[in-house]
Amino acid sequence: MKKKIMLLGSGELGKEFVIAAQRLGQYIIAVDSYDNAPAMQVAHEREIINMLDGVALDRIVAKHQPDILVPEIEAIRTERLYEFEQQGIQVVPSAKAANFTMNRRAIRDLAAQELGLKTAAYRYANSLEEFREAVAVIGLPCVVKPLMSSSGKGQSVVKTDADIKKAWEYAAAKGRTGDSEIIVEEFIRFTSEITLLTVTQKNGGTLFCPPIGHRQERGDYQESWQPCTILPHQLAEAQHIAAAVTAALTGAGIWGVEFFLTENEVYFSELSPRPHDTGMVTLAGTQNLSEFELHCRAVLGLPIPAITLERAGASAVILAMEDGKIPHYSGIENALITPKTDVRIFGKPITRTYRRMGVALAYDEPNADTDTLRKIAFNSANKVIITYTTAES
Repeated sequence: MKKKIMLLGSGELGKEFVIAAQRLGQYIIAVDSYDNAPAMQVAHEREIINMLDGVALDRIVAKHQPDILVPEIEAIRTERLYEFEQQGIQVVPSAKAANFTMNRRAIRDLAAQELGLKTAAYRYANSLEEFREAVAVIGLPCVVKPLMSSSGKGQSVVKTDADIKKAWEYAAAKGRTGDSEIIVEEFIRFTSEITLLTVTQKNGGTLFCPPIGHRQERGDYQESWQPCTILPHQLAEAQHIAAAVTAALTGAGIWGVEFFLTENEVYFSELSPRPHDTGMVTLAGTQNLSEFELHCRAVLGLPIPAITLERAGASAVILAMEDGKIPHYSGIENALITPKTDVRIFGKPITRTYRRMGVALAYDEPNADTDTLRKIAFNSANKVIITYTTAES
């Protein structure tokens, strides 16, 4: 059973997926907008295109005739995926899922209006004037995001009227497709955030991984841990919401479903139809199958008898602190001196301020204290030093 898989987006999550797929004998073409992206370093072939260019996307699909298309980023001309699906190419999880989840309007309206799920109150805006009106309705503080973005790009919290103009300009400029429309969300005073990795299958029921706690800064993941504390009725509600949304979007694969938890309630936040950055904690062996192995099995229609918690674990990101190129890493030997730790360097050829360049992992027995593991992972991450040639040189 050998499939030709085209990966659209070749970052660190894609790299781990390629490794999992190759271990099951698959053939991979990695696609991204720049050369030597992480997944390209382990794939059989590569293509370098702007995936927002529909003509270029059509060209490489026609050239390679893949059996399966796996979108890994938002910056794709996703409406073309419907045509590819009609041609008999499997789109992961589905063309509908890729289109809806690439746009916060589509996924939020599906969850709140069509499925009647609990979400933060929200409004949309296409201009500064509409933005001011939306803020007045939602109230302060509120969260502002581009409709299409990732890794926290364009996201900010508006705390006072003085923040409004700057937040609008930042969000409008950071949309992945050049669309300036933004979403304004009620600020939920949550006690924690979780990711519920959810697996939908071609020939089987929906499965759930043990919930993952995570912390963000600048709208982007900084650390995650598994398992996390959650009340039984909250877990049941999160699983119900995740099952409802993924069923509506259709298709097979892993989904990263994000929630806000208050003392008793569960709010649906966002959803990614692919392995989730917070799920990199599963590289620490916390589960019998990592999120990447689960995704690969689901995509190929292979059996997943069960998902079990094998260890407690934590992850912490290794960040670049300025723009540069040709990064070099030192201190890895210091990062690994603590027992039951690991480091994964992604292999990105270019650095940017706050760009994720790697991840440190810590793990122990299933009942180990995750707060302790978080500290170990954080300390290990801080021991890895990145040096590079400056972008100007």
